[in-house]
Amino acid sequence: MVGAGLAGLTAATGLAAQGAEVTVFEARDRVGGRTRGIEVAPGSWVDAGAAYLGDRHTEVHSLVAELGLKTTPATTAGASRFTLGGAGGRTRPGRFPPLDAVALGRMFDLLDELTAAVRPEAPWLTPDAAALDAVTAGQWADRHLTHPDARLFFPLFLGEMMAADPADVSVLHMAFYLRSGGGLRYLNAFEGGAQQDRIAGGAHQLCERLAAELGDRVRLSSPVRAIHQDEAGVTVRTADGSVRVDAVVVAVPPALADAVDHRPSPSHRRAGERTARGCAVKVHLVYPAPLWRAEGLSGWSVNSEGPLLSTVDDSPDAGGVGVLTGFVTGGEAHRFAARPAAEQRALAVAQAGRLFPHLPEPIGFHVTDWVNEEYSKGCYAALLGPGEWLRHGPRLTTPHRRVHWAGTETSTEYFGLMEGAIRSGRRAVAELLATY
Repeated sequence: MVGAGLAGLTAATGLAAQGAEVTVFEARDRVGGRTRGIEVAPGSWVDAGAAYLGDRHTEVHSLVAELGLKTTPATTAGASRFTLGGAGGRTRPGRFPPLDAVALGRMFDLLDELTAAVRPEAPWLTPDAAALDAVTAGQWADRHLTHPDARLFFPLFLGEMMAADPADVSVLHMAFYLRSGGGLRYLNAFEGGAQQDRIAGGAHQLCERLAAELGDRVRLSSPVRAIHQDEAGVTVRTADGSVRVDAVVVAVPPALADAVDHRPSPSHRRAGERTARGCAVKVHLVYPAPLWRAEGLSGWSVNSEGPLLSTVDDSPDAGGVGVLTGFVTGGEAHRFAARPAAEQRALAVAQAGRLFPHLPEPIGFHVTDWVNEEYSKGCYAALLGPGEWLRHGPRLTTPHRRVHWAGTETSTEYFGLMEGAIRSGRRAVAELLATY
């Protein structure tokens, strides 16, 4: 098993439960992949990576129950803050921005039309797939969004949903991602939607508990350099040596899968020249308490100028501290990630103070830069650019002899989400049990 994220550990524990001998190689010094926990106060954790789940995420809920964990509702009570188009901050009930409702409604209708036409199980077979895969979401917006408010809001929406710059993704990938995740309204919703709940204590516990079941069968700080196949089996090589196995599941992002020395080489690569990294940096500002609530505010904000393009209240249920999580996405993520740490802090703290007046200096500050994370190559997921669904999609899950593929990027169900990662691990288990 290559990769100790949700997909790899789901596959490894599933195979072990069937009596298979497994070894998991993980490049990092921790398990979890694109889930990661940060302890912001003694016993209080926040999600620096994947965090939210909804009622349709049945595999995540099943795993939460199996591992003895619990979920907790995301906090949304109170008014929202908006700083859009150079205007000063505005406070409004709910989460709908103070922009032209007709223009935004038209934008969402157009997106609904695109997502409804996609074949989620095989996006490359979607009607007009070639045309949809030939242009970027940015080019689509230039052609179809005529109102300034829609043009302003579209990249913010895409950044929140996909951690994508509109110039990086094809229209087909955008439409598929939204359809795969349950539709844009489900993906964008807290109550009744994909952001309804969090895992109490942090989503990183899923992988930590799965890894604990495997014990020393999980090898940390062991990046896989080569996978060499022959008629009798597979040799997996790391810096520490090699292991002989019957088959391998590669459960890492596409660019990392391509970086491995495969012999014989696969006939097709997992990523292409236009495959981009998910553009996300997560910022956590820690305060003595969720002080914005005293002002009747939810902690939710949307902003057209960065670095924090949106914020949310991620304060632990147990109390003790208040946590304001800021999302830096799209092109802003690259610019923010390139700044020195002191400048990152100064910019984020100043913006939080403008959004939520009377906030003191935070007692804790954490930045998780997924853009430059060596063993993730971005987050939430890889972004498929023009032409790449037609080029790579049909072979998304096709094994390369004894090498099988997993990871959220291989799932046409809930692509980019924890749910997709777990489902891909379950699929890999079924493939291996049916083959060997």
